[in-house]
Amino acid sequence: MCYGADSRPPIAPIAGAAVDSELLELESTDGSAFLAFAADAPEPSGAGMLILPDVRGLHTFYQELALRLAEAGVDALAIDYFGRTAGTAPRPADFDHMPHVQGARYPQLLDDIRAGVAALRARHDQIRAVVSVGFCFGGRLAFLTASRPELRLAGAIGFYGVPVGQGRAEMPSPADLAAEMRAPVLGLFGGDDPGIPADSVEQFERALTEAGVEHELVTYAGAPHSFFDRKAEQFAAESADAWRRVREFAARHTPPN
Repeated sequence: MCYGADSRPPIAPIAGAAVDSELLELESTDGSAFLAFAADAPEPSGAGMLILPDVRGLHTFYQELALRLAEAGVDALAIDYFGRTAGTAPRPADFDHMPHVQGARYPQLLDDIRAGVAALRARHDQIRAVVSVGFCFGGRLAFLTASRPELRLAGAIGFYGVPVGQGRAEMPSPADLAAEMRAPVLGLFGGDDPGIPADSVEQFERALTEAGVEHELVTYAGAPHSFFDRKAEQFAAESADAWRRVREFAARHTPPN
């Protein structure tokens, strides 16, 4: 699991910022209802971000991340994965997510992602570019969205998404789909993450290079999985650098007005 109930993004709120936000219920392609959280930038830059959470689905960490993105000028929408099995009612902090992760399937996740991207664009006609950003389970998903032309993404950002091998929910390997990727990729990894050894990142790097995909893969030496967390004060510099890269990536891939 990436983030516990007490985890929060390591980004200070902007004093005086007024962000409109709301919890939404969206409908997937198959008619299933699922939760989403939207945050509207008070001074939009033209960039939008679809946030793909970790295995616990939509929880407070990702709602706060959407707020921080909106304060930075990025309209944001975070989605949940478990509407089909857990419904859309509020969940306790000790929500048992694993049975729902085990019941998730990649085609359905893609359906929900499509619905989320469509809702983000429909909500903000000023959006000129949509970027996906995901964490762990969602980080792998974010890498895979770069291979989905129907999403029309301007880029994909993955925090500690496993880039090789078999994945949960029958997700394919991002490295194996590098030749199908049409959006730039930013990957952010912890150098002390036992689940993503250096050779996995190197394999992904080779696959992206051979496929001619614009990319940047950054490994923070000594940082663990889920280092991007307010509780991980010893990795504040790494988190600040990652946050800078996320914002610069979005800005770089958003066409001028």
